[in-house]
Amino acid sequence: MTIGVLKEGKDENRVVFLPEHVATLVKKEFTVMVEKGAGTSAFSVDESYAEAGAAFRNRAEILKDADMLFSIHAPVESIQKGKILISILGPLSNKSLVEKLAREGVTSYSLDMIPRSTRAQSVDVLSSMATVAGYKAVLVAAGAVPKFFPMFMSASGTIKPSRVLILGAGVAGLQALATARKLGAIVEVFDVRAAVKEEVMSLGGKFVEVEGSKDEASAGGYAVEQSEDYKQKQAELIQQHAKMANVVITTAQIPGREAPVLITKETVAAMSPGSVIIDLAASTGGNCELTKNDETVIVDGVSIIGNSNFASTMPSDASKMLGNNFLNFLNLMIGEDGKVNLDVEDDIVQNTCITRDGAIINERLK
Repeated sequence: MTIGVLKEGKDENRVVFLPEHVATLVKKEFTVMVEKGAGTSAFSVDESYAEAGAAFRNRAEILKDADMLFSIHAPVESIQKGKILISILGPLSNKSLVEKLAREGVTSYSLDMIPRSTRAQSVDVLSSMATVAGYKAVLVAAGAVPKFFPMFMSASGTIKPSRVLILGAGVAGLQALATARKLGAIVEVFDVRAAVKEEVMSLGGKFVEVEGSKDEASAGGYAVEQSEDYKQKQAELIQQHAKMANVVITTAQIPGREAPVLITKETVAAMSPGSVIIDLAASTGGNCELTKNDETVIVDGVSIIGNSNFASTMPSDASKMLGNNFLNFLNLMIGEDGKVNLDVEDDIVQNTCITRDGAIINERLK
Protein backbone atom coordinates (compact mmCIF):
# COMPACT_ATOMS: atom_id res chain seq x y z
CA MET A 1 0.00 0.00 0.00
CA THR A 2 1.20 3.50 -0.83
CA ILE A 3 1.17 6.27 1.75
CA GLY A 4 1.25 9.93 0.73
CA VAL A 5 2.61 12.64 3.05
CA LEU A 6 1.38 16.10 2.11
CA LYS A 7 2.97 19.47 2.77
CA GLU A 8 0.89 21.75 4.98
CA GLY A 9 -0.17 25.32 4.18
CA LYS A 10 1.96 28.40 4.77
CA ASP A 11 0.55 29.01 8.28
CA GLU A 12 1.49 25.53 9.52
CA ASN A 13 5.08 24.63 10.41
CA ARG A 14 4.44 21.05 11.53
CA VAL A 15 4.48 17.97 9.31
CA VAL A 16 2.49 14.81 9.87
CA PHE A 17 5.53 12.49 9.58
CA LEU A 18 9.22 13.17 10.19
CA PRO A 19 11.94 11.08 8.49
CA GLU A 20 12.10 8.79 11.53
CA HIS A 21 8.41 7.96 11.07
CA VAL A 22 8.92 7.37 7.36
CA ALA A 23 11.69 4.88 8.16
CA THR A 24 9.27 2.97 10.39
CA LEU A 25 6.65 2.89 7.64
CA VAL A 26 9.18 1.63 5.09
CA LYS A 27 10.18 -1.18 7.48
CA LYS A 28 6.51 -2.15 7.57
CA GLU A 29 6.74 -2.47 3.76
CA PHE A 30 4.69 0.62 2.93
CA THR A 31 5.68 2.68 -0.08
CA VAL A 32 5.95 6.28 1.12
CA MET A 33 5.62 9.28 -1.18
CA VAL A 34 6.47 12.69 0.30
CA GLU A 35 5.73 16.10 -1.17
CA LYS A 36 8.97 18.02 -1.65
CA GLY A 37 9.63 20.47 1.20
CA ALA A 38 7.00 18.87 3.46
CA GLY A 39 9.28 18.86 6.48
CA THR A 40 11.32 22.01 5.86
CA SER A 41 9.42 24.18 8.36
CA ALA A 42 9.84 21.42 10.94
CA PHE A 43 13.61 21.45 10.32
CA SER A 44 13.62 18.12 8.48
CA VAL A 45 15.27 18.44 5.07
CA ASP A 46 14.33 16.48 1.97
CA GLU A 47 17.62 14.57 2.06
CA SER A 48 16.64 13.09 5.43
CA TYR A 49 13.38 11.80 3.99
CA ALA A 50 15.25 10.28 1.04
CA GLU A 51 17.66 8.53 3.40
CA ALA A 52 14.66 7.15 5.31
CA GLY A 53 13.37 5.55 2.10
CA ALA A 54 10.79 8.06 0.88
CA ALA A 55 10.17 8.85 -2.77
CA PHE A 56 9.43 12.45 -3.75
CA ARG A 57 6.38 13.29 -5.83
CA ASN A 58 4.58 16.53 -6.56
CA ARG A 59 1.28 17.20 -4.83
CA ALA A 60 -0.93 16.23 -7.75
CA GLU A 61 0.86 12.90 -8.15
CA ILE A 62 0.50 12.08 -4.46
CA LEU A 63 -3.20 12.91 -4.47
CA LYS A 64 -3.63 10.69 -7.53
CA ASP A 65 -1.36 7.73 -6.74
CA ALA A 66 -1.33 7.31 -2.95
CA ASP A 67 -3.82 4.87 -1.40
CA MET A 68 -3.69 6.59 2.00
CA LEU A 69 -3.19 10.32 2.43
CA PHE A 70 -1.80 11.69 5.68
CA SER A 71 -1.91 15.37 6.61
CA ILE A 72 -2.50 17.53 9.66
CA HIS A 73 -5.10 19.63 7.88
CA ALA A 74 -7.37 18.30 5.14
CA PRO A 75 -6.17 19.15 1.62
CA VAL A 76 -8.24 21.80 -0.12
CA GLU A 77 -8.20 19.86 -3.40
CA SER A 78 -10.78 17.26 -4.32
CA ILE A 79 -9.79 13.71 -3.43
CA GLN A 80 -10.50 10.77 -5.68
CA LYS A 81 -13.18 8.27 -4.73
CA GLY A 82 -11.86 5.32 -2.77
CA LYS A 83 -8.91 7.13 -1.21
CA ILE A 84 -8.27 7.00 2.53
CA LEU A 85 -7.61 10.27 4.35
CA ILE A 86 -6.20 10.31 7.89
CA SER A 87 -6.04 13.82 9.29
CA ILE A 88 -7.31 16.24 11.95
CA LEU A 89 -10.54 17.43 10.37
CA GLY A 90 -12.37 19.22 13.19
CA PRO A 91 -15.61 17.60 11.97
CA LEU A 92 -17.81 18.85 14.81
CA SER A 93 -17.33 22.42 13.59
CA ASN A 94 -16.55 21.81 9.91
CA LYS A 95 -19.75 20.42 8.44
CA SER A 96 -19.02 21.54 4.87
CA LEU A 97 -15.72 19.63 4.78
CA VAL A 98 -17.36 16.45 6.09
CA GLU A 99 -20.12 16.69 3.48
CA LYS A 100 -17.52 17.26 0.75
CA LEU A 101 -15.57 14.15 1.75
CA ALA A 102 -18.77 12.10 1.77
CA ARG A 103 -19.74 13.33 -1.71
CA GLU A 104 -16.30 12.47 -3.04
CA GLY A 105 -16.50 8.93 -1.68
CA VAL A 106 -13.46 9.34 0.58
CA THR A 107 -12.95 7.10 3.60
CA SER A 108 -11.84 9.63 6.20
CA TYR A 109 -10.55 9.39 9.74
CA SER A 110 -10.18 12.36 12.08
CA LEU A 111 -7.81 11.89 15.00
CA ASP A 112 -9.35 14.72 17.01
CA MET A 113 -12.33 12.40 17.53
CA ILE A 114 -10.28 9.92 19.54
CA PRO A 115 -12.21 8.81 22.67
CA ARG A 116 -10.74 10.08 25.95
CA SER A 117 -9.61 6.80 27.48
CA THR A 118 -6.42 5.37 28.94
CA ARG A 119 -6.01 3.02 26.02
CA ALA A 120 -6.35 5.85 23.50
CA GLN A 121 -3.63 8.04 25.00
CA SER A 122 -0.98 6.88 22.53
CA VAL A 123 -3.07 8.19 19.62
CA ASP A 124 -4.56 11.28 21.29
CA VAL A 125 -3.38 14.16 19.11
CA LEU A 126 -5.35 16.74 21.10
CA SER A 127 -3.54 15.85 24.31
CA SER A 128 -0.17 15.82 22.55
CA MET A 129 -0.65 19.27 21.09
CA ALA A 130 -2.21 20.59 24.30
CA THR A 131 0.98 19.61 26.09
CA VAL A 132 2.97 21.76 23.68
CA ALA A 133 0.50 24.63 23.92
CA GLY A 134 0.44 24.70 27.72
CA TYR A 135 4.23 24.72 27.91
CA LYS A 136 4.71 27.40 25.25
CA ALA A 137 1.94 29.62 26.64
CA VAL A 138 3.83 30.00 29.91
CA LEU A 139 7.09 30.85 28.13
CA VAL A 140 5.33 33.48 26.01
CA ALA A 141 3.66 34.92 29.11
CA ALA A 142 6.98 35.03 30.97
CA GLY A 143 8.48 37.02 28.11
CA ALA A 144 5.53 39.40 27.89
CA VAL A 145 4.87 40.22 31.54
CA PRO A 146 7.05 43.10 32.84
CA LYS A 147 8.31 41.29 35.95
CA PHE A 148 10.08 38.14 37.09
CA PHE A 149 8.24 34.86 37.51
CA PRO A 150 10.22 33.63 40.57
CA MET A 151 10.85 35.43 43.83
CA PHE A 152 14.24 37.16 44.04
CA MET A 153 16.04 38.19 47.20
CA SER A 154 19.06 40.43 46.83
CA ALA A 155 20.78 43.49 48.27
CA SER A 156 18.40 45.50 46.08
CA GLY A 157 15.43 44.13 47.96
CA THR A 158 12.93 41.32 47.60
CA ILE A 159 10.98 40.81 44.36
CA LYS A 160 7.68 39.03 44.86
CA PRO A 161 6.91 36.10 42.53
CA SER A 162 4.39 36.49 39.72
CA ARG A 163 0.87 35.22 40.26
CA VAL A 164 -0.57 33.04 37.50
CA LEU A 165 -4.24 32.10 37.10
CA ILE A 166 -5.00 29.16 34.79
CA LEU A 167 -8.57 28.62 33.62
CA GLY A 168 -9.09 24.98 32.71
CA ALA A 169 -7.21 22.00 34.14
CA GLY A 170 -7.09 19.80 31.07
CA VAL A 171 -3.81 18.69 29.51
CA ALA A 172 -2.86 22.24 28.44
CA GLY A 173 -3.77 23.72 31.81
CA LEU A 174 -1.88 21.13 33.80
CA GLN A 175 1.20 21.50 31.59
CA ALA A 176 0.99 25.27 32.01
CA LEU A 177 0.73 24.78 35.78
CA ALA A 178 3.79 22.51 35.88
CA THR A 179 5.85 24.89 33.73
CA ALA A 180 4.84 28.02 35.66
CA ARG A 181 5.68 26.34 38.96
CA LYS A 182 9.11 25.34 37.63
CA LEU A 183 9.68 29.00 36.81
CA GLY A 184 8.81 29.93 40.38
CA ALA A 185 5.35 31.50 40.00
CA ILE A 186 2.46 31.21 42.43
CA VAL A 187 -0.25 29.39 40.47
CA GLU A 188 -4.00 29.14 40.94
CA VAL A 189 -6.13 26.89 38.74
CA PHE A 190 -9.86 27.02 38.09
CA ASP A 191 -11.91 24.22 36.52
CA VAL A 192 -15.58 23.27 36.65
CA ARG A 193 -14.59 19.61 37.13
CA ALA A 194 -13.96 18.97 40.82
CA ALA A 195 -12.29 15.67 39.88
CA VAL A 196 -9.12 17.48 38.76
CA LYS A 197 -8.51 19.14 42.13
CA GLU A 198 -6.11 16.41 43.27
CA GLU A 199 -4.05 16.67 40.07
CA VAL A 200 -3.78 20.44 40.45
CA MET A 201 -2.63 20.20 44.04
CA SER A 202 -0.11 17.44 43.24
CA LEU A 203 1.60 19.81 40.79
CA GLY A 204 1.85 22.58 43.36
CA GLY A 205 -1.15 24.65 42.32
CA LYS A 206 -4.03 26.01 44.38
CA PHE A 207 -7.44 24.86 43.15
CA VAL A 208 -10.09 27.57 42.85
CA GLU A 209 -13.48 25.94 43.28
CA VAL A 210 -17.02 27.15 42.64
CA GLU A 211 -19.71 25.11 44.34
CA GLY A 212 -22.56 23.65 42.32
CA SER A 213 -20.75 22.66 39.12
CA LYS A 214 -22.21 20.07 36.76
CA ASP A 215 -19.74 17.35 35.80
CA GLU A 216 -21.05 14.67 33.45
CA ALA A 217 -19.28 11.36 32.88
CA SER A 218 -20.83 11.27 29.40
CA ALA A 219 -18.71 14.27 28.40
CA GLY A 220 -15.65 12.04 28.18
CA GLY A 221 -13.48 14.16 30.44
CA TYR A 222 -14.36 17.49 28.82
CA ALA A 223 -16.12 20.40 30.50
CA VAL A 224 -19.88 20.71 29.99
CA GLU A 225 -22.27 23.65 29.78
CA GLN A 226 -23.14 25.02 33.24
CA SER A 227 -26.28 26.62 34.70
CA GLU A 228 -26.76 30.39 34.63
CA ASP A 229 -26.56 30.58 38.43
CA TYR A 230 -23.24 28.74 38.37
CA LYS A 231 -21.93 31.00 35.59
CA GLN A 232 -22.70 34.08 37.70
CA LYS A 233 -20.81 32.68 40.70
CA GLN A 234 -18.00 31.62 38.39
CA ALA A 235 -17.67 35.09 36.83
CA GLU A 236 -17.49 36.77 40.24
CA LEU A 237 -14.83 34.39 41.55
CA ILE A 238 -12.73 34.54 38.39
CA GLN A 239 -12.75 38.36 38.47
CA GLN A 240 -11.60 38.33 42.10
CA HIS A 241 -8.61 36.11 41.28
CA ALA A 242 -7.84 37.71 37.91
CA LYS A 243 -7.48 41.10 39.62
CA MET A 244 -4.64 39.64 41.70
CA ALA A 245 -2.96 37.81 38.80
CA ASN A 246 -0.08 39.01 36.66
CA VAL A 247 -0.77 36.30 34.07
CA VAL A 248 -4.01 34.57 33.11
CA ILE A 249 -3.87 31.53 30.81
CA THR A 250 -7.22 30.33 29.49
CA THR A 251 -7.69 26.85 28.03
CA ALA A 252 -11.41 26.06 28.39
CA GLN A 253 -13.13 24.57 25.34
CA ILE A 254 -16.25 22.50 24.69
CA PRO A 255 -16.10 20.19 21.61
CA GLY A 256 -18.26 21.46 18.75
CA ARG A 257 -19.22 24.65 20.61
CA GLU A 258 -17.89 28.16 20.93
CA ALA A 259 -15.49 28.58 23.82
CA PRO A 260 -17.15 29.82 27.04
CA VAL A 261 -16.42 33.45 27.91
CA LEU A 262 -14.69 33.44 31.29
CA ILE A 263 -12.87 36.78 31.21
CA THR A 264 -15.22 39.70 30.54
CA LYS A 265 -14.18 43.18 29.49
CA GLU A 266 -15.06 44.32 33.01
CA THR A 267 -12.58 41.77 34.40
CA VAL A 268 -9.89 43.02 32.01
CA ALA A 269 -10.54 46.59 33.17
CA ALA A 270 -10.08 45.48 36.78
CA MET A 271 -6.69 43.83 36.10
CA SER A 272 -3.41 45.61 36.76
CA PRO A 273 -1.68 47.35 33.82
CA GLY A 274 1.13 45.15 32.53
CA SER A 275 -0.84 41.95 33.10
CA VAL A 276 -0.98 39.35 30.34
CA ILE A 277 -3.79 37.08 29.16
CA ILE A 278 -2.88 34.10 26.96
CA ASP A 279 -6.05 32.75 25.32
CA LEU A 280 -5.55 29.22 23.95
CA ALA A 281 -9.21 29.02 22.92
CA ALA A 282 -8.92 31.95 20.49
CA SER A 283 -9.84 29.95 17.38
CA THR A 284 -13.25 29.03 18.82
CA GLY A 285 -14.15 32.53 19.99
CA GLY A 286 -11.85 32.83 22.98
CA ASN A 287 -12.33 32.59 26.72
CA CYS A 288 -11.73 36.34 26.97
CA GLU A 289 -14.43 38.62 25.64
CA LEU A 290 -11.81 40.87 24.01
CA THR A 291 -9.67 38.15 22.38
CA LYS A 292 -8.89 38.37 18.68
CA ASN A 293 -7.62 35.16 17.10
CA ASP A 294 -3.98 35.25 15.98
CA GLU A 295 -3.60 38.79 17.32
CA THR A 296 -2.27 40.56 20.38
CA VAL A 297 -4.43 43.43 21.58
CA ILE A 298 -3.74 45.77 24.49
CA VAL A 299 -6.71 47.02 26.48
CA ASP A 300 -6.25 49.24 29.56
CA GLY A 301 -2.61 48.18 29.67
CA VAL A 302 -3.46 44.46 29.64
CA SER A 303 -1.98 42.40 26.77
CA ILE A 304 -4.41 39.81 25.39
CA ILE A 305 -2.63 37.24 23.23
CA GLY A 306 -4.98 35.09 21.16
CA ASN A 307 -3.20 31.98 19.93
CA SER A 308 -4.70 28.52 19.46
CA ASN A 309 -1.77 27.20 17.46
CA PHE A 310 1.24 27.36 19.75
CA ALA A 311 2.10 23.81 18.66
CA SER A 312 3.08 25.16 15.25
CA THR A 313 5.69 27.39 16.92
CA MET A 314 7.51 24.29 18.22
CA PRO A 315 7.32 22.25 14.99
CA SER A 316 10.16 19.83 15.60
CA ASP A 317 8.97 18.17 18.79
CA ALA A 318 5.30 18.81 17.99
CA SER A 319 5.73 16.91 14.70
CA LYS A 320 7.53 14.10 16.52
CA MET A 321 4.61 13.72 18.91
CA LEU A 322 2.03 13.97 16.12
CA GLY A 323 3.86 11.44 13.97
CA ASN A 324 3.93 8.97 16.86
CA ASN A 325 0.17 9.44 17.33
CA PHE A 326 -0.54 8.84 13.64
CA LEU A 327 1.74 5.78 13.54
CA ASN A 328 0.07 4.29 16.60
CA PHE A 329 -3.31 4.86 14.99
CA LEU A 330 -2.22 3.16 11.78
CA ASN A 331 -0.98 0.18 13.79
CA LEU A 332 -4.53 -0.35 15.07
CA MET A 333 -5.64 -0.87 11.46
CA ILE A 334 -2.91 -3.33 10.47
CA GLY A 335 -3.95 -6.97 10.61
CA GLU A 336 -1.82 -10.02 11.39
CA ASP A 337 -1.03 -10.31 7.68
CA GLY A 338 0.56 -6.85 7.78
CA LYS A 339 -2.12 -5.31 5.58
CA VAL A 340 -4.43 -2.40 6.40
CA ASN A 341 -7.90 -3.56 7.44
CA LEU A 342 -10.62 -0.92 7.21
CA ASP A 343 -13.16 -3.27 8.79
CA VAL A 344 -11.29 -3.49 12.08
CA GLU A 345 -13.63 -3.49 15.08
CA ASP A 346 -11.33 -1.47 17.31
CA ASP A 347 -13.41 1.15 19.15
CA ILE A 348 -10.77 3.85 18.63
CA VAL A 349 -10.78 3.35 14.87
CA GLN A 350 -14.56 3.23 14.75
CA ASN A 351 -14.93 6.46 16.74
CA THR A 352 -12.57 8.32 14.41
CA CYS A 353 -14.10 7.16 11.10
CA ILE A 354 -16.05 10.12 9.69
CA THR A 355 -17.07 9.20 6.14
CA ARG A 356 -17.19 5.96 4.19
CA ASP A 357 -18.96 4.66 1.08
CA GLY A 358 -20.32 8.10 0.27
CA ALA A 359 -21.96 8.66 3.66
CA ILE A 360 -21.27 10.27 7.04
CA ILE A 361 -21.06 7.31 9.40
CA ASN A 362 -19.74 8.83 12.63
CA GLU A 363 -22.43 8.54 15.31
CA ARG A 364 -21.52 11.81 17.04
CA LEU A 365 -21.91 13.70 13.78
CA LYS A 366 -25.13 11.95 12.80
